[in-house]
Amino acid sequence: MRKAKPEKRYVLPDPKFGEVLVTKFVNNLMYGGKKNTAYDIFYGAIEIVAKKTSEDGLEQWKKALANVSPSVEVKSRRVGGANFQVPTEVRAERKQSLGIKWLISYARKRGEKSMTDKLAGEIIAAAKGEGSAVKKKDDTHRMAEANKAFAHFKF
Repeated sequence: MRKAKPEKRYVLPDPKFGEVLVTKFVNNLMYGGKKNTAYDIFYGAIEIVAKKTSEDGLEQWKKALANVSPSVEVKSRRVGGANFQVPTEVRAERKQSLGIKWLISYARKRGEKSMTDKLAGEIIAAAKGEGSAVKKKDDTHRMAEANKAFAHFKF
């Protein structure tokens, strides 16, 4: 076992909104170290969201992220030769990172032309409580609900 836990790395807030969460999102969105491109995509998507919904784009994005973040998940646990899917609570940090990953991955799979449009579309859908990322969260919750009987095998 490790002697000491590695120290937590803190990211700096983004230049436009001054939010740490935006920087984390952009870091996940980034490909090949192209951070400026990732920022352009994100800020462009926020502008599109603001135009289409006639509300604050950043608030819509935060709402979408909240709608996508799961509160319970299942973890595999081996007990007496059988594997059980044990439902567990999700830590706040993991909840945030899962929400970010799902929002980005399902935005990439959408059919629009540019990544900016794809991301904007997924943000709008998630803020309304629809879209693939929200469906993924619902599936995760449903699986945890179905396996509630094995909750006594908690870690």
